[in-house]
Amino acid sequence: MKPNTFPGCRSKSNASDKEIELESNISQLLFDRVLCDVPCSGDGTLRKAPDIWRKWNVGLGNGLHSLQVQIAMRGMSLLKVGGRMVYSTCSMNPVENEAVVSEILRKCGGSVELVDVSSEIPQLIRRPGLRSWKIRDKGVWLASYKDVPKYRRTGIIPSMFPSGRSDVDPTDNGHKQENGTNGNSEDALQPTEDAMTSVDDLDVEVSDLPLERCMRLVPHDQNSGAFFIAVIQKVSLLPVQEKSTTPQGNLVPKKDDEPRITLSNQIPEDKNGKVEVADGANEMCPEGISEANLIDNEEEGAALEPDSFNACENHDTEETEVPVDKETGSGRTGEKRKLQMQGKWKGVDPVVFFKDETIISSIQTFYGIDESFMLYGHLVTRNSDANHVKRIYYVSKSVKDVLELNFRVGQQLKITSVGLKMFERQTSREGTTAPCSFRISSEGLPVILPYITKQILYATPTDFKHLLQYKNIKFADFVDAEIGQKASKLMMGCCVIVLKRGGNALPDPVQVDESTIAIGCWKGRASLSVMVTAIDCQELLERLLMRIETEKDKSMQENNVETAQVQDLDNTGKNEGTDSMEVGING
Repeated sequence: MKPNTFPGCRSKSNASDKEIELESNISQLLFDRVLCDVPCSGDGTLRKAPDIWRKWNVGLGNGLHSLQVQIAMRGMSLLKVGGRMVYSTCSMNPVENEAVVSEILRKCGGSVELVDVSSEIPQLIRRPGLRSWKIRDKGVWLASYKDVPKYRRTGIIPSMFPSGRSDVDPTDNGHKQENGTNGNSEDALQPTEDAMTSVDDLDVEVSDLPLERCMRLVPHDQNSGAFFIAVIQKVSLLPVQEKSTTPQGNLVPKKDDEPRITLSNQIPEDKNGKVEVADGANEMCPEGISEANLIDNEEEGAALEPDSFNACENHDTEETEVPVDKETGSGRTGEKRKLQMQGKWKGVDPVVFFKDETIISSIQTFYGIDESFMLYGHLVTRNSDANHVKRIYYVSKSVKDVLELNFRVGQQLKITSVGLKMFERQTSREGTTAPCSFRISSEGLPVILPYITKQILYATPTDFKHLLQYKNIKFADFVDAEIGQKASKLMMGCCVIVLKRGGNALPDPVQVDESTIAIGCWKGRASLSVMVTAIDCQELLERLLMRIETEKDKSMQENNVETAQVQDLDNTGKNEGTDSMEVGING
């Protein structure tokens, strides 16, 4: 996937582009926070990577500038109004830093603002961002875009300079040099003596943007690497950009007779059937207009504009497939490509909502899960065959909404990991005979524990320690006989053992915090077996022993205080008796 074509997962709509404003009510994947740590020349890492000294040159930063702007603009388009994006690099080159931030602010107009974070993290030594800088290219210092020779204007663009303006002399045919050579020719590649002008002699542009709000971290201030940070907040919808941009950054109007390119012509497939983006996709996707275009309806044969960001978006994410002849293995070229709704990415298990009401109801009944803990619609699996599901994952409402949106747009997101593992099928012989074959996983136990009303036991520290040490205890072998009796009355299957806290009062429901210790066990015919890994058992045992020691020390301190108070009372009584005797003698 191209770094600047992160899928927007926008739902399809029949509305025309003219009726759509950026980030309208159309459902789309948007984020509260975006970290935009872009590719950079890495000159700020010289301390830990000295090999960069040999490889570094000014062309690295200049060549990355446009890509950095594209990635940052894509981040802004995926940001919610009120959200913040952090733009960062490990470079000190202003072309990769302040120049990119300036271009973001110019493209977005008043819809974004550069946040002043100078009061945040006061221990961090930082320096303000630059408001003026020059560009170094081919051994020449350039103060503004008008100083750029014509033959270099495809590589050095206006957004690299503080003002961002592309003001050039219309009569300039290539900046003729004093020696008679034309700046547009290859003879001008080598800088002349006049071109090697002192940096101080150039009229440097000064940006009118508040770039001092950016942060520059330099190595010698706090013995670290170099880093650049800018925090940008989205205060309103991005403006609709009606025009596309040339590689030089100049705006050109969109032509009505511009050829429309269909999806099938734009998306080549490799031998494995995976859709690849053409190398020229970036040039077709100007920044700032992605939010203004909808994903076209393929069923109606709609084509994609070459200057639509959704062209980039759909190329990489809406996986398409061509009917293949099983005997010959060749695709029928006349067939229309269909959107693959299964969303099966090669090498990645599918994400499927678990909707087996029989299993969900049995889990809810077996553990007595309170109705306030929503299971229906919040359970997913990585297996499309409901009869062979081994693990069930729980997702929050926000993740659920993202997954549903992803299904609606043809599974543009490749999801490698999702949710919290909540239930796991017990495949042993006893598991198949239990009323509920799904046990609660260790990862999901802290989340669901407050909502469980059945299959719970409270164990004393001694019995809890024995469970962790021996892994299996018969009902008759519990030190506290009452726990053994209650364990024997549980239904066969998974149960939860919670460590008793001080006192005999048992909370209902279970109060879970960082000090709560609970484990999952399997109740068999005559014993309890711990269903926790050996490493987790050892860690829990250490926590338990620390708690026992802490409580013992606390108890000893309390006893010492009580003893001291008793002794004080005894001494007070003795003193009062002596005073009475003295009064009697004197009387």
